[in-house]
Parts: sequence; structure tokens; C-alpha cells
Amino acid sequence: MITQAIGIPGYVAGTWDIDPVHSQIGFVARHMVVSKVHGRFDRFHGRIFTAQDPMQSWAIATVNLNSVNTGDQTRDDDLRSGNFFAAATNPIMSYRSTGIRRHGEDLFVDGELTVHGMTRPLVLKVEVNGFTANPGGSIRTGFSATGQIKRADFLVCSNEPYLGLASDKIHLEIEVVAVLRTGD
Repeated sequence: MITQAIGIPGYVAGTWDIDPVHSQIGFVARHMVVSKVHGRFDRFHGRIFTAQDPMQSWAIATVNLNSVNTGDQTRDDDLRSGNFFAAATNPIMSYRSTGIRRHGEDLFVDGELTVHGMTRPLVLKVEVNGFTANPGGSIRTGFSATGQIKRADFLVCSNEPYLGLASDKIHLEIEVVAVLRTGD
């Protein structure tokens, strides 16, 4: 049985829609060397396909860069500006997985992140949180993922005055809850 072979109790194969109300796409960046700024994106959507063979599963997601939220309007406006995201002309960031692999007990999803029209590899370390039915009867699954990107790889903020204020390395923290599609 697949569930026993991969060690994921209650595994369900199918197509899932990310539930943005119960999910979060977040990031952490060093600021001025001495602190960390936490932020998130408030508007995104995506789909996950869990295959009968879990190692053949895949995911896609699209993030609206205009929805960046660090809890500080001035900083958020700066992040949306040409200093960083240039969200007026490049409002979408997207991710698509290209493969899944195990390394020891850890699970990794290889993929491609596209920002500013530039596509670069992005590896996410993933934890499968489980599969369950909620009281309303829908089937849900949850995943946690972490990864790291470099702003310079996407030409996000190459302006000289900003180089020392925010780190080039951005840590990603993703929590996803997805709902199984019915009737497909």
C-alpha cells in the first residue's frame, strides 16, 4: 500500500486548491544587519496534485506582489516600488515544482521561481502535515515548506543605497492548507 510505503498516514491522491484563508506565504529578511523583518503576501492562489505515487506529485502557485505586508505601510510601499519588486510592471511571482526527492528522512521539492520575468531554481524542504476531513465534510491536506532565495538572482533591489539595508538572502516560510476538489 502506498501510504505505508511512504509513511504518510491517510494519504489521498487528487487535485487540491490552496485555501488562502488558512495558508501563508511568508519571508524573513535581515534588516540593517541587526534585525529581521518578517513579511507575507496576502493574495495568492495555487494548486497541488497528489499522485498515486507521491513522488510524482506537483504544485503550482501564483503570488500577487502588490499584496506584500510587513506591517509597515511605508516599507510595504517601498517593497512594491522600483526599488524592489517593481510590482506596477511585474505584479506576479510564480512557482512550479519540477520534481520531488528524499534525502534521508527529509523531503524536498525542486522547482522554479519566476520573478521579474526571470526564472531560477528554488528547492523547498517540505513537511507533510497530514490529510483529514473537516467537520463540513471537505477533505484537507497541509504542508509546511522552507527555502531560501537571493534577491540578486532576480535583480530585486540592485540599487546601491539599499544593498546594505536588506540582506540579499531571503528565507521563505510557507504554510499551506489545501482542499480536495470534488467532481473532477
